[in-house]
Amino acid sequence: MTSFERPTLVRDGVYEHLRRALLDGDLTPGERLGEVELGQRLGVSRTPIREALMRLTQDGLLTTEANKGVRVRTVTAAEARDAYVVREELDGLAASLAAQAHSAADAHILQSALNTLNAAPTTDYREQTRLDLAFHRAVTEAAHNAVLGILARDLEQRVALIKHQTRTYNAHPDTTAQHAAILTAILARDADGARDAARTHVRTFAALVLRDLGESR
Repeated sequence: MTSFERPTLVRDGVYEHLRRALLDGDLTPGERLGEVELGQRLGVSRTPIREALMRLTQDGLLTTEANKGVRVRTVTAAEARDAYVVREELDGLAASLAAQAHSAADAHILQSALNTLNAAPTTDYREQTRLDLAFHRAVTEAAHNAVLGILARDLEQRVALIKHQTRTYNAHPDTTAQHAAILTAILARDADGARDAARTHVRTFAALVLRDLGESR
């Protein structure tokens, strides 16, 4: 994990630090998380660690089992299918709204996010995943819809777990073209085209993820 900087509110800082470690793949599905070990690594007492683990469990990122402690959640094929059904709708809506509502600053952020993603090493899965999620987050932010942003944040967490569990590479042959189609439609203020491009992209990866989870059961 990256170095931990002690914030004013330690419990909030620990929560955000561990949440980011989960989204970035520093903590992987099935990994056990011990309060003492985490406290030593971050240089804090067990209390903020315990509080953070409880919050992350409520978020659906961790799971607690009797006699097994706290672990990073693993996702079933059924859970992944449900997540991608919702993601198809939310990503389509986000792209459509972004096409209508984005500002010049949003356009710059979106183009920069995609350029950075495209320039990332195709063999660095964790970095590809981090930047892929960042691009889709930028699309949602460009939609300027607060409620959508809240829903998308929760869904992003679930998708991150799925991606790190299946290791379905973002550098798929169709990815670059699909991302470009989403951005092109948004910048052209083509709401219908942006929605269709985003939904097509989600369906492509849903199929890959479900195939991988099906093979691993």
